[in-house]
Amino acid sequence: MEGNRRMQEELYRQFSPRMYAVCLRYAGNIEEAEDILQEGFIKIFKKLDSFRNEGSFEGWVRRIFVNTAIEHFRRKRYLMPVTDKEENTIEGKYLSVLDDLAARDIMALVQELSPGYRTVFNMYVVEGYTHKEIADMLGISEGTSKSQLSRAKVILQDMVKKFIDHQREAKTKP
Repeated sequence: MEGNRRMQEELYRQFSPRMYAVCLRYAGNIEEAEDILQEGFIKIFKKLDSFRNEGSFEGWVRRIFVNTAIEHFRRKRYLMPVTDKEENTIEGKYLSVLDDLAARDIMALVQELSPGYRTVFNMYVVEGYTHKEIADMLGISEGTSKSQLSRAKVILQDMVKKFIDHQREAKTKP
């Protein structure tokens, strides 16, 4: 039993910083991220014997944490279905200015998105899920997934533009 605890402590020590970053991307605040982190490690410890050495161990761990974050999100039900008419009115009208931002700045802006937009954005852009996979995992339609992503991008573009404008103003002030 003592060997198991040492192994658990070592797994936690090795993976908690990276998995905490994953949790933060999906969570609305630090407390929520810590809850997801705890739930994720409990699942890792319970399912450890099911790892089949197919692919990397870290990839397996990450997948469990992403799924835990998604389950946490689904329990909260932040997404609202949209109609086809609403989906068709969403347009990306802004130029991309993301090249001027550091990754940490972008992630900070993503954290400011509403939970629904943030989750779909992370799943699609960061994790690489398809809209069909997102729809299946979150229990929504593909159209809702696409709409949430589109709206997230428009909001992020506005936020990025304001951020850059603010940075430029700060540089020009004496």
